[in-house]
Amino acid sequence: MGLAGSIPCLASQTRLEEDQDQDVTGGKKVISRTFLSLSQITALSEQNEEEVQKSLEEFLNFKHLNTSLKEAILLDYYTAGFWWAKEMDFSLIQLSGFMDLLNFLLENLSDKHMSLGDNLKELGRAMAETGETDAESSGDLNFFSIEQAKAVIDYLNISLFKHYKLYEYLFHSPREELVTSNESAIELAEPADPPFPALLEEGIPLDIYSSFITSPTATETGSKADINEKLQMQEAAYTSNTEKLKSPE
Repeated sequence: MGLAGSIPCLASQTRLEEDQDQDVTGGKKVISRTFLSLSQITALSEQNEEEVQKSLEEFLNFKHLNTSLKEAILLDYYTAGFWWAKEMDFSLIQLSGFMDLLNFLLENLSDKHMSLGDNLKELGRAMAETGETDAESSGDLNFFSIEQAKAVIDYLNISLFKHYKLYEYLFHSPREELVTSNESAIELAEPADPPFPALLEEGIPLDIYSSFITSPTATETGSKADINEKLQMQEAAYTSNTEKLKSPE
């Protein structure tokens, strides 16, 4: 299925136009698919760039832009192409033909696995009779002038063809799915039960914990007070004895 398979278009009218072309020219056109209907092209031509991107997202039925690299790149490919053609002041018919060309070349790469050289040849066939005004002309894009055709080719060179290997990688190289989120269950140790320190994952030496972290118990507070009082009494007695020794009898 092609890239435009999900886009609504007037299939029966397209087939009728193709049959008429074959009757007149005796051959089949190179570009046989209408990518966007004329009504869609008309709607896009009246929108700004942001609205064009939003409309193409709907036309192409892209539902996973936030997670799909392919959809994001394709949307950018078609949006940039349409906006360039609009700034070239192409008519509605020319806009439609240019979008057909963009889709045709990309489908050659994605569906038919065409090499860069073969796809360039297909571009040459599609543009073969550009600028011809003869009603018998069988060129797909004969509504472009010579100068417009040169501009189209220059644009394709700096967009699709310059990055052809990257597009080949996008369509034909398998990629591993990246895990964007993960759930983990973590077991935590129970809270510490003073005066004992926390378990080993948060543990520190007992003497440091006892000296600087844990709050003293009532018994410990009382014991320290008694010791301090005795030390003060001993210090007072020592001071008194020292004074006596200094004083003459």
